[in-house]
Amino acid sequence: MSGTGQPDGRPGAGFHGLMAALLASSAGIGLVFPLTSIYISDRLGLGGTGAGTYFVAMAAAGCAAAVLGGPRADRGSAAAVGAVGTGSLVLSYALLGAAGGSLPVTAAGLLAGVGYGLQYAAITGVVTALVPAAGQRRAFVLRHVMTNAGMGLGATGGGLLLAAGRPAGTLPWLYEAAAAASVPLAVLFLLVHRRRSTVSEVPPAPDSGAADREPDPPGYRALLRSRPIALLMLAQALFATAGFTQIEATVPLLLHHGMGIGLAGVSAVTAGNALVLLLLQHPVARRLEALAEEAALIAAPLLWCAAFGAGALATATDGTARTALLAAFAALFAIGEIAYSSAFFPLLVRFSGPASLGRGSALSSLAWSTGTAVGPPLGIAVVTATGTGTGWLALAAGAAAVLAVTLLLRRAAR
Repeated sequence: MSGTGQPDGRPGAGFHGLMAALLASSAGIGLVFPLTSIYISDRLGLGGTGAGTYFVAMAAAGCAAAVLGGPRADRGSAAAVGAVGTGSLVLSYALLGAAGGSLPVTAAGLLAGVGYGLQYAAITGVVTALVPAAGQRRAFVLRHVMTNAGMGLGATGGGLLLAAGRPAGTLPWLYEAAAAASVPLAVLFLLVHRRRSTVSEVPPAPDSGAADREPDPPGYRALLRSRPIALLMLAQALFATAGFTQIEATVPLLLHHGMGIGLAGVSAVTAGNALVLLLLQHPVARRLEALAEEAALIAAPLLWCAAFGAGALATATDGTARTALLAAFAALFAIGEIAYSSAFFPLLVRFSGPASLGRGSALSSLAWSTGTAVGPPLGIAVVTATGTGTGWLALAAGAAAVLAVTLLLRRAAR
């Protein structure tokens, strides 16, 4: 399978095939992602305890899988780790669709955690193997867009299918569809692994010995003793806590409860964010390439401060002005996402080094998981206690905290 990229830095067919499979997998996950807690508690009759057990099992298994998968990916098996992780996701969703009790639901949660943890530990190494260095920043932007666009398409499709049929009978089949949608991604990972294994097979020299062996890559502790890596991991946790989780969990509450915007309007803001990601990912990423990666990373929280500020201004207006400000919020936040994806993963590659990229990706996964666990309850608690206008400003303050860390990172990376 060809895919190491063009001489001018453009990704090859292998990368584009991987992105198409990632889009399909993300769309399948999007079918059921917003519905799982309802499905387990109501449809399967396991209540809030059953749903909570599923998510706790997934989180614990995800952390463990990322830590164990990182060193394996560093030994030249990133694509194989990705294939195992995606296969685990296939089994997880297939099992959840057929589940009838607490034991299979817990097992499905464990499998899902293993799947997500291994995928995250592997995907950055696979992308860097398929794309020449000159094209990697745009490649990471495309990966971010494919994931988010797929989730949005899947959520829309799932909602339409449930509205058109009988939800109780349709829900289990959505999980089976989610499982099937991830099969192509597992196959693509396997093809990449097979091709790279064939290319890298070189007979050892007859006189090769211990003196010729490459030194072992640094472990997790050694990586975290690096100030740039430690700050990058802190930034990752804060990006999730103060940014990505807030647009998913807290902003809809501000719009609906605080500003009296209907569900259709809330969906329109989300759709606008996704549309800007799709339309502007190429031109914005091209312009960002003129900036150093550290500067591009700083641009992300700066744009988010402006986005949340636009939301705060929208609370004091109505009519066309409010619509324009909320459109500005959606657009600015999306451009900030492009800046993040254009800069974060290339920095992760540079600071970790090729020999420790799997471990660096695993640490990034742990930081992300921490942020996604802390962000929603923290954001909801803050806006509930402060009110709508102050809530938007509190979100802007969170983005400012991310900005402070990115500024420290830029200084440490010099």
